[in-house]
Amino acid sequence: MGGFVLRVKTKSGQKIVESLTPQDTLSKLKHKLSELTGVQSNFIHVLRGYPPQAIDMSNSSATLQDSNILSGETLIVEEKQVTNTTTEVEVEDNTARAHITDSANFDEDCPGILMKMVVPSDNSCLFTSIGFVFSGKVDPSCAPDMREIVVNELQSDPELYNESFLGKPNKEYCDWLRQPSSWGGAIELSILSKHYGLEIAVCNSTSGNIQRYGEDKNYGQRVFLIFDGIHYDPLYLESIDGGKIQSIFLADNETVYVQALSLAQEAQSSHQFTDVNRFTLKCIDCDVKLSGSEAAQKHAKETGHRKFGEVIG
Repeated sequence: MGGFVLRVKTKSGQKIVESLTPQDTLSKLKHKLSELTGVQSNFIHVLRGYPPQAIDMSNSSATLQDSNILSGETLIVEEKQVTNTTTEVEVEDNTARAHITDSANFDEDCPGILMKMVVPSDNSCLFTSIGFVFSGKVDPSCAPDMREIVVNELQSDPELYNESFLGKPNKEYCDWLRQPSSWGGAIELSILSKHYGLEIAVCNSTSGNIQRYGEDKNYGQRVFLIFDGIHYDPLYLESIDGGKIQSIFLADNETVYVQALSLAQEAQSSHQFTDVNRFTLKCIDCDVKLSGSEAAQKHAKETGHRKFGEVIG
């Protein structure tokens, strides 16, 4: 395999793009990716690196060299689309949908389809997803406040949230979590579940199961997220008549739970996940190869290096 080569990851598998040069434009790259994936070029969303960061494709005349896209790099290609036939939707105008939040209006039968709302891959996807289930809109600006909610809880009980629990000293963890580049995970989910007084059910595309945060608290309400090993998105119910959406449900509603479990199992069977414990990463700063996300996080902590790329094959 010679010349300028890009590896591409899509939901249908991994592919190779050849016949490009550093002087080719982003417009040509989008055309190539469209041919390869079947996604219309104006709906293509491209990410790279670890954690994945979106590539600005707005300047179609910019070259691959201008955009620092290098031969051998792995690109992640997603589809951004609003359609009545897909279960994946992205809101471009940040406008809230009419949204059912009052439990008195919850429908036990839930006539509708549970769908995924795509939120930005900006390292705050967990917080943006939880913000969506409350507001009905994709608003990444809620992330700093939500991070602070978690930090306040961690600081309130340093004996419980100790170094053994957090993996690093309490203050160091709090300082780390305040950074926009830091990812939320199980610790943040359990604290936010407690803060908001509801169960957060996470559909795991890797295992095909649902992990429930706050399930032992007997909360009356439940929300759903879906996690693909790297990224969180919120789930919501699209009504049959296309009217109001619903993203908060009664905790004993089995109809929605079964739909959510089915989504997790479908995502697993179609390999819509990234196994972060198995893939190999390379530190862009020093070329060291690392196995899995934990090794990358340890390396980042020890060296201060923050840019990683996935090594394929």
